[in-house]
Amino acid sequence: MGYSFTEKKRIRKSFSKRSEVDQIPNLLEIQKESYRKLLQKGVPAEQRIDQGLQAAFKSVFPIESYSGAASLDFATYKLGQPAFDVRECQQRGLMYSAPLHAILRLMIFEKAEGGAAKTIRDVKEQEVYMGEIPLMTENGTFIINGTERVVVSQMHRSPGVFFDHDKGKTHSSGKLLFNARVIPYRGSWLDFEFDQKDLLYVRIDRRRKLPGTIILQALGYTTEEILQLFFVNDRFTLADEGGEVELVPERLRGQELDFDLVVSGRTIAEAGIRITARHVRELDKAGLTRLQVPDSFLIGRTLAHDLIDTETGEVVGS
Repeated sequence: MGYSFTEKKRIRKSFSKRSEVDQIPNLLEIQKESYRKLLQKGVPAEQRIDQGLQAAFKSVFPIESYSGAASLDFATYKLGQPAFDVRECQQRGLMYSAPLHAILRLMIFEKAEGGAAKTIRDVKEQEVYMGEIPLMTENGTFIINGTERVVVSQMHRSPGVFFDHDKGKTHSSGKLLFNARVIPYRGSWLDFEFDQKDLLYVRIDRRRKLPGTIILQALGYTTEEILQLFFVNDRFTLADEGGEVELVPERLRGQELDFDLVVSGRTIAEAGIRITARHVRELDKAGLTRLQVPDSFLIGRTLAHDLIDTETGEVVGS
């Protein structure tokens, strides 16, 4: 291809039928300008707008102590000069970056009594090294460990809660295993999922499974509150032999009782027979509200509350 004698550049010939409407914009300038707004390097502290690093620092600070006696606040930040230029970083296998320093202000308060406003006892301001922040080259690239790299945009799921199931492909029986994914605006993803035994598990950032109750307990839920969320309580009245329970026929569905289910002298279901929808309908027609059960019906059940002896105050079961 020929060269222009005046500018020493390749001659670009156009064979299009229409003339160019406008020149192609400098696409690199979009990336470079965006990164300049992130750093706001060279902009005086009082003139920086609430975006980029400035917004990130302000979203974290101030940090107050639990007692309220101290507060750590953010004043401003400074970007230093890179230790090496672009070519040297490529030769040495280093990252082209600049040191980031934040000026933090620690305020100590006097203890307020009687609802009075807090008074400042002492103020200390110090420059703190926060780390190295990569710098963008004139080509819109970054030098990471001596290698030139670029930032590639990608699609990202919007924040929210998403429910789904495996369409029956995980288990051989075709049972639907449901799951829920919690995607925050910022932070770790949470995946809640059921297994074949209907046990609830959770994954943090798609790592190994943990019992779902661990997350609930970390959020402040007690064992009793968790049981109230996922289960319905049955109230038993104990007697010398066996006991009496408030009957809700639908709750017996799918269970195999070890005693005959008798209503008004008529056996609705024999011992060892699984309770079906037909049995539930017959119990509903009978209008039975309470059911006599043997001691074996209570074995293996979980107590919703501590069982306390009213006379001695002793905890019988927990």
